[in-house]
Amino acid sequence: MSLYDDAVLVLKGYEGQPELREVYLEHLAAHPDGMYKPCGAGHLTSSALVIDPARGRVLLTLHKKLGMWLQMGGHCEEGDPTVEAAALREAAEESGITGLTLLPGGPVRLDRHPIPAPCHWHLDVQYAVLAPADAVAQISEESLDLRWYAYDEVAGVADTSVVRLLEGTLARL
Repeated sequence: MSLYDDAVLVLKGYEGQPELREVYLEHLAAHPDGMYKPCGAGHLTSSALVIDPARGRVLLTLHKKLGMWLQMGGHCEEGDPTVEAAALREAAEESGITGLTLLPGGPVRLDRHPIPAPCHWHLDVQYAVLAPADAVAQISEESLDLRWYAYDEVAGVADTSVVRLLEGTLARL
């Protein structure tokens, strides 16, 4: 199965945000190349909130280009077998943490946001990953900083999309 086919199946099975889910599915139907960065009309991305439920905290990255505290994530790559695998890969690469495991249940949320030209949109499929008890984060080339935040601190540093992702993740826990 291709990454494109996996994305369509994941989105068809996702029961939240029906209107936005349809936007994603319509985009993929109109753009067979809509999984990857070269698609100028926009493309799917995959992200994951790194969470440590035992300590009541999440790991956020200070994004190098945007200067914002965000969850880990980014572009799908040719070698990614699934959208879920892309989220897990991005979380591990950007956090430096080994042994991350996906929170069961598929995507937590979808978030569509504009990006600068030459592309137009990121259609983000958002997951959550659980950090092992002994997790040690390491800053990647894509980050200015990494920091653990208590759940109640997230709204003070991150935008609404991250806050909603945290709320959805906590509801699933």
